[in-house]
Amino acid sequence: MSSTTRTTITAVAAAAAAAIGMGQLIAPAGAGARQGRNRDKPVSVEVFAPEEGHNAGISGAGWFVDLEVDFPAAGLAATGFNGLQLTGPAGHNNIPPAPGAFGTGHDDKMPGLVVLTSTTRSDLPGFSGPGTNLAGLFNLTGVTNRDAEETELWDTWIVGAPVAGSGVDTLLTVAVVDDLNHNGVYDDAPDIVPDANRDGRVDRRDLQALGVASNIVRVPFHISGDPA
Repeated sequence: MSSTTRTTITAVAAAAAAAIGMGQLIAPAGAGARQGRNRDKPVSVEVFAPEEGHNAGISGAGWFVDLEVDFPAAGLAATGFNGLQLTGPAGHNNIPPAPGAFGTGHDDKMPGLVVLTSTTRSDLPGFSGPGTNLAGLFNLTGVTNRDAEETELWDTWIVGAPVAGSGVDTLLTVAVVDDLNHNGVYDDAPDIVPDANRDGRVDRRDLQALGVASNIVRVPFHISGDPA
């Protein structure tokens, strides 16, 4: 996708977020250094925001997760995508013109996606700590390419509350779960990813134990605690 197209989509996401109302890490090894692309996987995930090592947000909120998911050998139905989404909290939840449920757990519009942070809180209603799948909180979902070579989906979330803490280092982890029920559709992301190896963390090893159809993207960054 061209940078112009991506910028346009991100601008739309920012406009949608406005309507909804709402200590640095070690030096990065370079943009996309932990995207973990694997050509042997049938799905490819790329995260554009946050970037590795960045200091993002305002008082724990106001930061973006902006990502692209490519399905090189799958038609639209097989991706699990089932409708455009423009949603958010309170009165913006699941209403026209592009209704989508808004809450923790799997995303009803992209039901194979898992999005985790290592510092997700457990003291908020609906949140169960770092294993909480945050994909259901995404605001904007659409189809950015359909041709003979791929189906490409775009998904964006503007974080409206400090659900992953404030003034903390965190690790964002994103992947698409495998077709676990073998129905030919990537729609099997759990609401909560279990700590499969019981090491006290929920991370890429637990996603690998669950089964993934994509690369596992990991982005370490800092959530700013500074006010506007």
